[in-house]
Amino acid sequence: MDETPMRARAVVDLAALRANVRALRAAAPTAELMTVVKSDAYGHGMVPCARAARAAGADWLGAATPEEAFALRAAGDTGRLMCWLWTPGGPWRRAIEADIDVSASGLWALREAVAAARACGRTARLHLKADTGLGRNGCQPADWPALVAEARAAEAEGAIRVTGLWSHFACADEPGHPSIAAQLSVFREVIAHAEQAGLRPEVRHIANSPATLTVPDSHFDLVRTGISTYGICPSPELGTSADFGLRPVMTLSAALASVKRVPGGHGVSYGHRYVTPGETTLALVPVGYGDGIPRHASGTGPVLVAGKWRTIAGTVAMDQFVVDLGGDTAAPGDEAVLFGPGDRGEPTVEDWARAVGSIGYEIVTRISARIPRVYVDEDGGTGN
Repeated sequence: MDETPMRARAVVDLAALRANVRALRAAAPTAELMTVVKSDAYGHGMVPCARAARAAGADWLGAATPEEAFALRAAGDTGRLMCWLWTPGGPWRRAIEADIDVSASGLWALREAVAAARACGRTARLHLKADTGLGRNGCQPADWPALVAEARAAEAEGAIRVTGLWSHFACADEPGHPSIAAQLSVFREVIAHAEQAGLRPEVRHIANSPATLTVPDSHFDLVRTGISTYGICPSPELGTSADFGLRPVMTLSAALASVKRVPGGHGVSYGHRYVTPGETTLALVPVGYGDGIPRHASGTGPVLVAGKWRTIAGTVAMDQFVVDLGGDTAAPGDEAVLFGPGDRGEPTVEDWARAVGSIGYEIVTRISARIPRVYVDEDGGTGN
């Protein structure tokens, strides 16, 4: 590994990721497990995380876009792989030829998949998605019979094989929310209709991370775990990562770029939204919203510097922000830890989410490619 000091780094613990995959498999022992690696594995790095998940027993990988799925195939993954976010004119033929399971939420998508399968002379593996109440993608129950009938006809022709029936929860991260039971009821109804029409899917799936952890009735044949794979609890209402035997995978840190004494009454950063209350020491952390640090973390974002939690002083700029060390000392090059597992008293992703009024998903996913990912493993090896 290049030992050149880095301005900032996101250390990704692949051993922790594998342990999380094993814990999630144990949480749904009767179902297959799909590790979702969309959005560059929620900012952690898609290919290394996908390989670690496979090594830990992930039966499937899940990608949102065809481009993500193609990148996984190009990296050598040959296992079951699904992608679900399609738009008209998408690369259906390329996906079918790459043995990628695709998804249809309406007749237009089904027809495009069928046409692509006919054109390349291969049977497409297709999942039909029902909108059971989330109100995003998915076929409305009123339109489901028509979609199922046309899919069954295409299957009889040999153009497609309906390998999955699926949906997605709206509020599984809110324990006891009435929509959970309501969506499960609708999902069972659309499954029953499809099976009565002659479809025999390999997998029926609706459970996301929170449902995998807390709604066992939703596990069916396959669970799809995204954020929990990376050791982040889907919702504070569910508890902490540790409550489910999960460990945060990413640690984000930076080397201090400047440390200096300033007098009281000194304005800090754009707009002088922070003014020093007295003579103090300011430390400059060389990351900002260009690196994915939320600008609305100004005055709220937690950072561990010189052994203590600090709060961002003033406005987060594109490339940097400031913390006030008070009477403590530090030196340029010392480490500032924005978040990690919490082992050293550093903030966690959940702490950041609370501080900025967001969710853990957004905190890690927005960390930009400007910050290098450094992969570590249980044998102590590292790699960029």
